[in-house]
Amino acid sequence: MTQKSTKREQRRAQQRREQLTRNLILGGVALGVLAVVGFIVWQGVRPRPGETIPIMASDHIPLDSDPGEYNSDPPTSGPHYAETAQAGFYETSIAQYPAGYLVHNLEHGYVIFWYNCSLLDETACAELKSQIKSVMDEVRNFKVIAHPWDTLDVPVVMTSWGRLQKMQTFDAAEALAFYKSNLNKAPEPGAP
Repeated sequence: MTQKSTKREQRRAQQRREQLTRNLILGGVALGVLAVVGFIVWQGVRPRPGETIPIMASDHIPLDSDPGEYNSDPPTSGPHYAETAQAGFYETSIAQYPAGYLVHNLEHGYVIFWYNCSLLDETACAELKSQIKSVMDEVRNFKVIAHPWDTLDVPVVMTSWGRLQKMQTFDAAEALAFYKSNLNKAPEPGAP
């Protein structure tokens, strides 16, 4: 009888080990699923980078007319032309009223770097432009524009539809985070 009970005990011990192993695997899988779900929920509820700016009425206005006052400087929404500006880096203003074009780009989900080199010496300005271009290259110039804006009180500001991020000193990681979080967060994200 001792041999039978020993075999039985060994079988039970083996079954307990197998059950423990299954429980540990299932528990690990459950924790992994919870972690993924938690991450997805956290991504959805965490605030996007930048300051929230109230959305203005965004009617189309006649080409080359003055769009008027915006509720932020630079603008994040508001009246604009029916035409957009091409993506890219601009060394000089694209028009008498560039916001008329650029706000339409924002409505299409663009992110815009507005920069003011009058606050910097020539070397710092060249460095800022190079840093902005580097970030633009990293995102393959997809729905991104850099444009001079001489009314800024800091060297660079990033905007998207209803969002604004000021930078006293350029931070590429912060710029990329703003771009990734705010790209296509606009009324017409499918537009080119």
